[in-house]
Amino acid sequence: MIKLNTIYNMDCVQGMKDLIPDNSIDLALFSPPYDGIRDYKKGEWILDLPSVGKEISRILKNGGMCVMVIQDQTKDGRKSGTSFRTISNWLDNTELGLWECCIYNRRAAPGAWWKKRFSVDHEYISIFIKGKRPQYFNKEHMMIDNPSFGITKKSTYRKTDGTTENFIHTENPKMCPGTVLKYKNSSRETPKAGQIGSFKLQHPATFPDKLASDFIQAFTTENMIVLDPFMGSGTTARMAKLLNRNYIGFENIKEYIEISNQLLTNH
Repeated sequence: MIKLNTIYNMDCVQGMKDLIPDNSIDLALFSPPYDGIRDYKKGEWILDLPSVGKEISRILKNGGMCVMVIQDQTKDGRKSGTSFRTISNWLDNTELGLWECCIYNRRAAPGAWWKKRFSVDHEYISIFIKGKRPQYFNKEHMMIDNPSFGITKKSTYRKTDGTTENFIHTENPKMCPGTVLKYKNSSRETPKAGQIGSFKLQHPATFPDKLASDFIQAFTTENMIVLDPFMGSGTTARMAKLLNRNYIGFENIKEYIEISNQLLTNH
C-alpha cells in the first residue's frame, strides 16, 4: 500500500505498478530526464516514457491531469523529437488525451550553437487528461494584468459557418496568460548557497517552483494527491506540501532524495 507524502527510492514504472492502485491520483506533474542531456548518475537505467504513460493513464482518476515539462536534444544539427514522439505514443496507446500544449518561455543561455541556430528559450508543457473534462480547473491565480484594462473595443466573432458577428466589450483588469507562460529559470529564483532552498541547485536539471505551484493550484484542491515519478530535487513535493496537497514521488538516485528531504524539512 502506498504511503502518502513519501519519496520512494525506486524506478517509477515499477513503483507505480507495485504500489499505486488504479484511479487514485489527481495530478501527475514532472519533467523526465529526457535524451540524456544531463548526467543524473543513473548508471544503466533506461528511460521508458511509453511505459510511464501507460502507468499514469492507469492510476489517474477520471478527470485527472498529467503535466509533463519536456524538450528535445539537438544532436548533429537535428532535434530528437522525443517530445512529439512521446505525445503521439501516449495518444495512441493510453487513455490519455492531449488537453493542451503550452510553452514554458525562459531566458536561454547562448550555448554552443548560438552562431548556427536560434537560441532555445522554451520547453514544452504537455498537458494530458484522462476522461472528458478536468475534475477541477481554476486559472485565477495565473491571470496577468491587462494593458488594455478599461478600454472599450469593437471585436469580431467568427461563427462555425464562416460568417462574422460584431460585438462591443470593455476590457477586464486581468486576462488569461494564454499558452505561452513565462517563468524564471530555477537558478534565478533559487536562494544563494547557504540559504534555505539552495539545496535545489545540487540537482543538474530543475524546473521553477512557480511553474509547479501554478499547475498544482490549477488542477487540484487541498488534500488531493500529486505524483511526481521523476522527483529530482523535490520541487513538486515541496510545492504540494506548501499548498496543503498530498504528494507521492519516485526517484532512482538516493542522493537526490536527500536533497528533496532537506528542502521539505526547511520549506
